[in-house]
Amino acid sequence: MAALEPTKTGPVDAAADDPTDREAERLAVVAAQRDPRCFDELYEANFERVYAYVLRRVRDRDAACDVTAEVFHRALENVARFEWRGVPFVAWLLRIAAHAIADRAARASRDGRVAREHSHELAPPEAVPAVDLADAEARAQLFRCVAALPPEQCRVIMLRFAEERSIREVAEALGRSEGAVKQLQFRGLATLRRHLERTRHA
Repeated sequence: MAALEPTKTGPVDAAADDPTDREAERLAVVAAQRDPRCFDELYEANFERVYAYVLRRVRDRDAACDVTAEVFHRALENVARFEWRGVPFVAWLLRIAAHAIADRAARASRDGRVAREHSHELAPPEAVPAVDLADAEARAQLFRCVAALPPEQCRVIMLRFAEERSIREVAEALGRSEGAVKQLQFRGLATLRRHLERTRHA
């Protein structure tokens, strides 16, 4: 298995949320626009989705954390200019994330020129395909399940499948034998599979 496959967990279509939830989100956006301190609620509600979206594309946990932090920093700076159109707020965040990832790639490969600043961070959320919204939601759900595993199993699963490291690389990173890593991976996947089955049939 080359990567975690959230599509097997019964992903929720982020575009088909309950209208009550959507209204609550709209009110949270309005509150953040009036008082930036209220942005924390939007951060907590969307962090895992944004992180999942970013990690899938940068394949490195430290880089994903940096980019995710940058996304929310940009979002906080610009939330007053956000226009509610009934589309999930996370769509706008993912649009910012796409630009942040592009900026990071440009900086990494620049040829002496300063990477251009993107000026379209406030592009309509419709610019983010619905499939990306659903995928981010599904991956966030899966990451929550992985995070509930015992610490060592969680670390092995994240390194193996989120970052796509080999057994040998994981063993070196954790200071464990390859056999120990295989055992942790086996137990972690078994526990995760049982949890996902219970979630699917709940």
